Amino acid sequence: MTNQELKQTIKDMVIVGKGILAADEGLKSAAKRLAAINVESTEETRRQYRNLILSAPQLENYIVGVILFEETLYQKSNDGVLFPELLAKKGIVPGIKVDQGLADLNDSGEKYTKGLDGLGDRLEVYKKTGARFTKWRAVYNISENTPSDESIKKNAEDLAKYAKICQEHGFVPIVEPEVLIDGTHSIETCNKVTDKVLKAVFEALKKENVALDCTILKPSMVISGKEADNRANVDEVAKQTIKILKENVPAELPSINFLSGGQTPEESTAHLNRIHTLGEELPWYVSFSYARALQGPALKAWQGKDENIEAGQREFLKRAKLNSLATQGKYTEDMEK
Repeated sequence: MTNQELKQTIKDMVIVGKGILAADEGLKSAAKRLAAINVESTEETRRQYRNLILSAPQLENYIVGVILFEETLYQKSNDGVLFPELLAKKGIVPGIKVDQGLADLNDSGEKYTKGLDGLGDRLEVYKKTGARFTKWRAVYNISENTPSDESIKKNAEDLAKYAKICQEHGFVPIVEPEVLIDGTHSIETCNKVTDKVLKAVFEALKKENVALDCTILKPSMVISGKEADNRANVDEVAKQTIKILKENVPAELPSINFLSGGQTPEESTAHLNRIHTLGEELPWYVSFSYARALQGPALKAWQGKDENIEAGQREFLKRAKLNSLATQGKYTEDMEK
């Protein structure tokens, strides 16, 4: 591994006006997405779902990298091209989700993320497919007694160990500490939790000597719980999110790519746009790494039918373009019509 390799990947992935697509749904999540349009989840229907999105014309105008699920690395488009190859030909960097899902941490229902065992060996296999960056997700649930200090510490340490191993193997790590949107909590509670989580994550990254200039952060926004009364408005979400990031994220980190985390497609775009129109100078590039918020409308239009592929791709490209505009503060609600 050379530092040059990591720096080149960062250069290829941090481009103003573009973001990262999360197309790394595991088997359970993919089944859920397909069930919503009455399509049974099989290896072939999942391939068709990936093909719908990854073969969209001009995808490269808005998307700079795609996080793939392991199965997708070895699947082909309708034209018979392996998906990582298809992306690379468009100048899009292929990436891979390397965590192996959640496991119980304690009796409070808190989770930690599996996948550190054998990670280095797996990375060497993934490298042969053309993948150049990775993703690892940790989750934090907000309730009266969670997240606990135990959960915050364990997940931060594991995120840092993962990031270090990836860099040693020539992969840029995306570090994803997701404070879940589920619940009735206020934006103030989310603010406090996000602050503690990010402090622990960056402390752990520093301890592991992770090169921050070759790392991407994928955080959740500071936002009210989905079931909360009087949810905070777009202005408040943008203000509190920027404040927390400025207090916790070192300036040498090149890019922050938000997850959408259960926000509607419109909400996640509006929040991202407002972060860019508040007039605050940001030391990092701030963009998106959405999954459902980009793909949901496309799946709905597609319905698993060949005759709807173009309609599905149109919906996907519309959302990708709107988020591209949001990274430049150029999105308006009128564009949703």
